[in-house]
Parts: sequence; structure tokens; C-alpha cells
Amino acid sequence: MKKRLQRVWWGLITLILLTPSFALAAGGKSAPIVLVADTRKLDGVMLWWANLYNESHLYFMLLTIVIIPVTGVVFGVIADIIMSWIGIDLKNRELAEH
Repeated sequence: MKKRLQRVWWGLITLILLTPSFALAAGGKSAPIVLVADTRKLDGVMLWWANLYNESHLYFMLLTIVIIPVTGVVFGVIADIIMSWIGIDLKNRELAEH
């Protein structure tokens, strides 16, 4: 069993190492990929966001990294407030099962 797992492991390593050469052999020369957002039908914040993506992937990445946790915290606080209004107490933990 150990020998069979070792063969599978080495087969996977070989496949991973040879995959780039398979890709190059298939196409040879390829055109570079250009990543841009289509801004023709956008306006407002969506246009600004797409233009930020087109101008600087670094600024887009940094702003995304900041916005996602902030949005999570805001939604969590709002959900906590709403749950306290409807009577769900998350601060006091009592098990209903005895």
C-alpha cells in the first residue's frame, strides 16, 4: 500500500512539473493577455471602480483588501443590532437542552 501511494505521489509531482511544457507544446507562441474592465455601460461608483481596476491593479487590490473586512464588520454590527431589537440575546449563552 505504501509503495502504491508513493507511485501516485511521484506521478502527481511529475504531472505538475511537466504541465507547463505540455502547454507550450500545444500552442507555441501566444498573445499576451490584457486584463481590462469594460466601462462602456457603467456610471457612478461602478465606473470609478472599473477605472481603478484598469489604471492600477495594485490600488484595486489594496482597496479591495480594506473594503471587504470593513464591510463584514459593518454588516455584523447591523445584524447584532437587529437581533437585539427582535429579542435574540447573543451575549448571554444559556443552553436550552438540559
